[in-house]
Amino acid sequence: MAFSPQFLEELRNRLSIADVIGRKLRLQRRGREYLALCPFHNEKTPSFTVSEEKGFFHCFGCGAHGDVVGFVMRSEGLSFPEAVEKLAQEAGLPVPASTPEERVRAQHQTSALAVLEAAAAWFERQLRAPAGRAALDYLKGRGLDEATIARFRLGYAPDSRGALKAALTGKDAGFPEALLVETGLLIRPDGGGTAYDRFRGRVMFPITDRRGRVIAFGGRILGPGEPKYLNSPETPLFQKGRTLYGLAQALRPARETGEVIVAEGYMDVIALVQAGFGQSVAPLGTALTEEQMMELWRLAPEPILCFDGDSAGERAAARAADRALPLLKPGRSLRFALLPAGEDPDSLVRREGGASGGASALREVLDRAQPLSAILWQMETAGRPLDTPERRAGLRERLRERLRRIADRTVYQDYRIEMERRMDAEFGYDRGAGRRRTGPFQGQGPGYPSAGRSPGRFAAPRSPVAWGGGEAARRGMPDPDRLQQELALATLINHPDLLVRHAEDLAHMAFSEGPLDRLRRTLVDFVAVHPELDSEMLSHYLSQQGFSGLLEALLHRTRDKRFTLPAASTEQASEGFLHILALMREREARREAEAAAQRLAEEWTDEALARFEAKQRASLEGESRRRDLDR
Repeated sequence: MAFSPQFLEELRNRLSIADVIGRKLRLQRRGREYLALCPFHNEKTPSFTVSEEKGFFHCFGCGAHGDVVGFVMRSEGLSFPEAVEKLAQEAGLPVPASTPEERVRAQHQTSALAVLEAAAAWFERQLRAPAGRAALDYLKGRGLDEATIARFRLGYAPDSRGALKAALTGKDAGFPEALLVETGLLIRPDGGGTAYDRFRGRVMFPITDRRGRVIAFGGRILGPGEPKYLNSPETPLFQKGRTLYGLAQALRPARETGEVIVAEGYMDVIALVQAGFGQSVAPLGTALTEEQMMELWRLAPEPILCFDGDSAGERAAARAADRALPLLKPGRSLRFALLPAGEDPDSLVRREGGASGGASALREVLDRAQPLSAILWQMETAGRPLDTPERRAGLRERLRERLRRIADRTVYQDYRIEMERRMDAEFGYDRGAGRRRTGPFQGQGPGYPSAGRSPGRFAAPRSPVAWGGGEAARRGMPDPDRLQQELALATLINHPDLLVRHAEDLAHMAFSEGPLDRLRRTLVDFVAVHPELDSEMLSHYLSQQGFSGLLEALLHRTRDKRFTLPAASTEQASEGFLHILALMREREARREAEAAAQRLAEEWTDEALARFEAKQRASLEGESRRRDLDR
């Protein structure tokens, strides 16, 4: 739902950000602002500030920043429209429906939610009726107590083709039959005929949205029959690939623990919650989707996927790992807790003797959760012979193919290094100082010429040592790589508007490892959550992160370049930065071309030739773009 700027401004004006945040945090007055312990990371010294005058909060510890809507989104795990609606209700401000069509849709959604809520309450009552005795016995036989049954609003659908229909379309409830069909509660035969109940003879699991509103159902059959589990069809309210079972109940525990656990099904989630792991959710009978992963990352940076200890669980882990690769970001990944063979969370809790024993056993499994990189390695090595150079070369190529799917350059580079490390450890590749070899993910491997051997006419020059090393430094000359990096950083730091505009360029710049690269990554992370910033805020944050000395030295060394200075106009600074960016890209393209030439000299294949030609073209294009800027 779109909200007009006027409505959002009125909403912010009606609310006191200090009052809203003060209901959750203990605020202390400090001059014109308030101070508190940050709710978004663990700290002992308050660094979370609230400015009533400016209408925003800011944490100098973790970088969290935003207005009153942003605070409610972060603290309660709500989407933007949900947070706006919640605050509008508190402010007594009606949420506008901008068109007649939207008003009709909003009213229709309200009716659909009402019929689904009525169905959930009816299923709950049937579980306590005589006809629901077998279903109640089944749930208690699975170890569920009364509090858990009530918490998840479990129910029972009688084995009848018309019981629910009669209850909800009768004069007491009065819902139209068409609405029950639309929400998936009834099935209308394709050829016409009488609509009948979709769920019959099943234990019922209400499925809610993140606000706890019932949007669909899942049903498990009692006794023999197929399918064992049946979900509502997709409707305007319910899309399986976007919904997580148990999310509404998991929001608060996930925020409190900083952890979210993903199981495979309804009963797994319920067993985990009853064992004390309230931060548990599950997809709905499908592989974990990209949309569900994004939802999980709103709750925790590294969700733990807890899969059954069988071949199906292994396949589910593999699918999730593969889908996650393009979405990875610095600090955002997945972990995998693989249960013992033949176990699922539900069976593990019961086998270990109830809640306390089960909680201990599950905690041990979760604490041993493996990172995504380990799962990728296992996917390509498990059960495969790797005893010949050809087979190991095949492993390298398979890993390369997977890593190419990682969109974020920083994450890709770290994964490449990690896989090099694993190759070294597994196969005993020598990388010692005396016999240094370039790793298998950079085009070389065991058996290629070492650093002490004459490199030949296609050899690439040695890379300069990070932060002031290299041949240039040894000759008393400024290192051109370092100088360009310093000029780029100084320009963006002194002109925060350019930092926001060129954050993506900065994220993909190739810096040598060291203090400058750490500063680059810190700037990228900071601007990602602070699209509106000023020099004072940026300077304060960088000082808090320990960059004071580096900043002073960097700005001093670049002061003779006028475009880097705060006094330079935005146009001058932008022109200077783009020139530096073009130079850096040209040098990087030239290095890659030289490396491709070296590989071509050592391994004359069609693939090496094609790579060399592509890198040469890229190098020439980079030089051409830089010359265009010079003109």
